[in-house]
Amino acid sequence: MPHSPRFPSAIPNLRILVPHKVRRKWRATSARLRIGQSPASNIFKLSTSFSPSDTIKALRKHQWSLYDFQYLGLAVLGIFCLSIIGPPGPGPMFKTFVATLLLLSLAIPITRQFFLPFLPVIGWLVLFYSAKFIDGAYRPPIWVRVLPALENIFFGANLSNILSSHKAALFDVLAWLPYGITHFGAPVVCAAIMFVYGPPNTVPTFARAFGYMNITGVIIQILFPCSPPWYENMYGLVPANYSIPGSPAGLARVDKLFGINLYTSTFTQSPLVFGAFPSLHSGNATIEALFMSHVFPKLAPLFACYTLWLWWSTMYLSHHYAIDLVGGSLISGIAFFIAKAKFLPRLQPGKEFRWDYDYIEIGESQDNFTTGSGQSGLYEEFQSTHSDDEWTLGTSSSISSRSRSPSNTNRSSSENTSIWEGDTLASNSDHETRSR
Repeated sequence: MPHSPRFPSAIPNLRILVPHKVRRKWRATSARLRIGQSPASNIFKLSTSFSPSDTIKALRKHQWSLYDFQYLGLAVLGIFCLSIIGPPGPGPMFKTFVATLLLLSLAIPITRQFFLPFLPVIGWLVLFYSAKFIDGAYRPPIWVRVLPALENIFFGANLSNILSSHKAALFDVLAWLPYGITHFGAPVVCAAIMFVYGPPNTVPTFARAFGYMNITGVIIQILFPCSPPWYENMYGLVPANYSIPGSPAGLARVDKLFGINLYTSTFTQSPLVFGAFPSLHSGNATIEALFMSHVFPKLAPLFACYTLWLWWSTMYLSHHYAIDLVGGSLISGIAFFIAKAKFLPRLQPGKEFRWDYDYIEIGESQDNFTTGSGQSGLYEEFQSTHSDDEWTLGTSSSISSRSRSPSNTNRSSSENTSIWEGDTLASNSDHETRSR
């Protein structure tokens, strides 16, 4: 067991004079200098290789697991969507061109590190778009009375009708902001913020959880089609059919207010007119709030308020029942807590930016860092971790032991190969080439 250096009794103990977080940074910096490692460690380096041969080499070294079946599932989903898209949609040449570009982006390391974790999001977008090409003869019947009945059972009233009964221009704008504006840009903004301030591998995990959550929601909407509140307001509870066009509902007032036709034209041609349950607006807001709360725990109440704001807007605009919002948030919660337990890196004390991290820890914390005047080892900053490769969702191994040696730290750090940790196949081979 290494011992902390002792100072003469006349000199005060640094543990008392220097804050714990500062001492941790000093230890990390001094250890990096001793092992010849710059503060910008390999854990966040970006692959710059354009050679597909690096991808082939990395695939040969890849240790296959059950997680790899996700790519088979995404491939089947993509083939199904492309096969059902017909006129007036893109033709065979355009679909082949887009598929070729995607495959090429996965073959080149510099683009693969971005597109690989983004695949579930692409799968969701393609599935949502292709839903309108599914023949009504093959679709299940539309449920018109289920959601209003569940609304009354769980909440005792139709909350959507209650909230939308008092209309005003100010309320229209307040509802439009989260539902029609921030909903579409929030995933990108959240990803950019988490990329800078979150631990490495946070954004790829968020992208996959976000994509699979939305894919799940769209599949439920296709298999369990339900009418939204605007249908009840327009047609009552009479049976619905797939020839009925969509409606902007309350967003039509926003179009009229600003003199545009954006939401009326968009929602009228919606691929999933009867995709009320679950609400993906609610699902997106919830999963964004959960991931942002993970990175910024002190701001969790702010993110919760945003989610509640969007909940109110969806019901005020007559696009969803409250039960739809609960369903969307429930799916997001499941996706997030699976990601948190298996793949999401946890925060470390004293780390403000992704560049401050020398290693990542997956899963729930098994022990806490000693604070205050408690005893701690000289190299408590550094721990060994099981590295994964690019095609897995991320390592599910928690930290099992601590490294008290800077040489072990160097070895552990070099195994973390990319800015996307587990999303760049060529990084291992590149590192080996540099070493030689």
